Amino acid sequence: MIDVTNLSKLRLGTAPDSWGVWFADDPHQVTWDVYLDEIAAVGYVNTELGPQGFLPQDPEQLKDELARRGLSACGGTVFAGLHEGQGALQKAKAAFGREAELLSALGAEYLVHLPEQYTDMHTGEATQAADINPEQWKNLVTGTDELARYLYELYGVKLVFHPHVDTQVDTQQRIERFLEDTDPELVNLCLDTGHIAYCEGDNLQIIRRFPERITYVHLKSVDPAIRARAVTENLALSEAVKLGVMCEPPYGEPDMPPLLEALGELDRDIFCVIEQDLYPVEQHIPLPIGARTAGYYVGCGLGPVRRWPY
Repeated sequence: MIDVTNLSKLRLGTAPDSWGVWFADDPHQVTWDVYLDEIAAVGYVNTELGPQGFLPQDPEQLKDELARRGLSACGGTVFAGLHEGQGALQKAKAAFGREAELLSALGAEYLVHLPEQYTDMHTGEATQAADINPEQWKNLVTGTDELARYLYELYGVKLVFHPHVDTQVDTQQRIERFLEDTDPELVNLCLDTGHIAYCEGDNLQIIRRFPERITYVHLKSVDPAIRARAVTENLALSEAVKLGVMCEPPYGEPDMPPLLEALGELDRDIFCVIEQDLYPVEQHIPLPIGARTAGYYVGCGLGPVRRWPY
């Protein structure tokens, strides 16, 4: 049984990813207004912005759209391949800077750095090598430090790094090496429970080894049977997602109650953003899944979730 008093500083949110949104614009996805309407109807209060450009980019328009639905922004996400060197870093500063400016205007302070995948998100085909050499690793860690410093000094936005399947920071060993090599004053972790579980990492062990670096969380669950098939057949993440590898929390890994308890013991404000990769998905499917998932986490002691009407 979870001691729910320990969870009072964990703040529940959701993300467009849980509504099948992977791209700024795509015919397989719900539109931004439907997404905002539906998460408000479910009762969510906090939301990530999703892929850059999915939600309105004018800060005043976005403020109005969020406010009239009783929603707040908790963070944003941008991809970057910083292992590629200075050119990639300068490109990232421009893209992350635009997102950070928008987040700052909305009163949000976290920007999730997603490392660039080495497989195509549509087709699953390899687009680059799965491993990187020592020089590229150095580019990644020094570039992440520099990008984080840039965002905080100019916009007051904190960078959190997101380990990810089909990238060069996927396994627990690589995650721990990344944390050891980056500046803890600048770079912290977006603990994505599903990506870590997918790569057979131990979420609880990472929390206990690096408690000060866990400042933002993506709550994601992995179906172990589908993951095993994906590994056996050497499937790209996008192919595994189509098979349903990311599932509702009661049916997947990691076991959420002890993980939430470990996060609660950190005793600080942490956004816990629900993510369930669903792309591509029929547009009527995410709403009931989102409602059931919100109910599950409320049952675990997380919030806030409001009752209708909002």
